[in-house]
Amino acid sequence: MKEELAEDAAENTVEEEIPADEGQEEAGKEDAGSGETQAGEENSQPEEEAVQPETAKETEKKGFFKKKDKKDKKDLQIEDLTDKLKRSMAEFENFRKRTEKEKAAMYEVGAKSVIEKILPVVDNFERGMATLSEEEAHSPFAEGMDKIYKQLLTTLEGMDVKAIEAVGQEFNPDFHNAVMHVEDESVGENIVVEEFQKGYLYRESVVRHSMVKVAN
Repeated sequence: MKEELAEDAAENTVEEEIPADEGQEEAGKEDAGSGETQAGEENSQPEEEAVQPETAKETEKKGFFKKKDKKDKKDLQIEDLTDKLKRSMAEFENFRKRTEKEKAAMYEVGAKSVIEKILPVVDNFERGMATLSEEEAHSPFAEGMDKIYKQLLTTLEGMDVKAIEAVGQEFNPDFHNAVMHVEDESVGENIVVEEFQKGYLYRESVVRHSMVKVAN
């Protein structure tokens, strides 16, 4: 009886030990699983931390390029406005120069018009003085008229008006107007031998051509 009881106790002990081993294995598996989970979580955390800095850098790059685009647009606007300003200044300078030339031309045309109206008065003075005899030329009246005539010529010279040289000069159609031709062997060819009406220049521009007689 004692031997049978001992065998039964041994079998119960073996049966109880087996579940204990299985429990240890399951506990080990659970520990291993929890370890893998923790390891996975630990591994996943660095990956997330590595991704976050890259995303931040991309955001900074995008922000930098956007700012650069804005600066480029501003630079383009500045260049455009600067170019427009330079063009406007050049156009204004050309307008100013053109206006000055037009004013000078208008002034010259107006001055020539006034001079043309004064020249007949000069012609009448010369004709009147030419008809005086020697006795009349020395009279107080004739001397007064001569002084007025000389004053008029001085005024015209001050306005850059001067008479065209004609007698003894070679005929020049730019300054002379030939109204008569004569054969004269004593003078050269195309030489002005007589002047019927004086011509005048205003600043190197002809106001009136000289009416002359040309030889040969």
